[in-house]
Amino acid sequence: MGKRRKLSPPSRARLAVLTTAMAGGAVFASGTAHAEPAPNLASVKEQVDRLNEEAEQATERYNGFQERQQKLQGEANRIQEKVARGQEAMNELRTQLGVVAAEQYRNNGMDPGIQLMLDSDPAAYLGRASVQNQVAGSETNLLKQAQGEQRKLDQERAEATATLAELDAVGASLGAQKNEVQAKLAQAQTLLNRLSADERAKINAQESADKAKAAAQQAAAAERAKAAAKEAADKAKAAAQPASSAPAANTPAPAPAAAGGRAATIVQFAYAQLGKPYGWSKTGPNSFDCSGLTGAAYRAADIKLPRISQDQWKVGTRIARGDLQPGDLVFFYDDLHHVGIYIGDGKMIHAPRTGKNIEVLPIGVMPYMGAVRP
Repeated sequence: MGKRRKLSPPSRARLAVLTTAMAGGAVFASGTAHAEPAPNLASVKEQVDRLNEEAEQATERYNGFQERQQKLQGEANRIQEKVARGQEAMNELRTQLGVVAAEQYRNNGMDPGIQLMLDSDPAAYLGRASVQNQVAGSETNLLKQAQGEQRKLDQERAEATATLAELDAVGASLGAQKNEVQAKLAQAQTLLNRLSADERAKINAQESADKAKAAAQQAAAAERAKAAAKEAADKAKAAAQPASSAPAANTPAPAPAAAGGRAATIVQFAYAQLGKPYGWSKTGPNSFDCSGLTGAAYRAADIKLPRISQDQWKVGTRIARGDLQPGDLVFFYDDLHHVGIYIGDGKMIHAPRTGKNIEVLPIGVMPYMGAVRP
């Protein structure tokens, strides 16, 4: 089959994405003599947040293509090795067939009856004739074997061709996704670079305030849900008691047990990564994307997770929000493109986005979709 091919993702510029992102935003000062309106900080923040979210979505797609590429490359290598072994077997069969054909050519040039009449030793001739019949039978078997090996070899070559073609297509998609991520991150950075230091500080302060507000709202909603659940439980308990029984004193629900065993290992690993930078498509040890962090934490506990967040959602048992325990995976956004590790008290550790570090964050600050316990 020759040397195995190595993929190099094609470079495709995403100029249309750049044009679209800049079209709906604020107008920035360009350094010319013409006065231009100051940038609208709210608009800039909205664009940067949107671009970062889109970059994270593209990152998870990139991770999926990368995982598929690795599997296909392994499969292609395996098939190529099978083809090489099949070709060696075919070469050996052809050598054997060549020997048999040469032997028959030397011995079958004269009619067997004439050979018997002319042979000075008829007994020896009859012995040779018996051997020739065996050789003919051997030739038939070799031909059948060769035909079977050739069919098998043709199938394996066709399979290798199809796998390599798919590998090329995945490689092209991989390159496209990489370009998309880089383009969106560059757009976001360009927007921020055109702001002054004070304006960037205002955006960061607003982001912190938004997170605090969302966390407070989430905490209030959780308290309301907890109170409603307790009230329903008390009513059900009272209804089940005999009339003469005195109602039991209300007792608070026990706090979740501290993480133990594998869950403790997962949470401890996550805590040890706090402050490390987000790195798109990174799985550690120095930087992580969201699913790279969760995968690494679970590997520390000898549990293998799929590479991307959408596939991690499919592993294990779905957990209700009220039943969350430290170590559970928590997922966000409609397409599940973000995942974190629950650590208790309504909080998680996650790798947020480019330009940010791994942090502790309330799970209520993003659109919560559910949780899984692998």
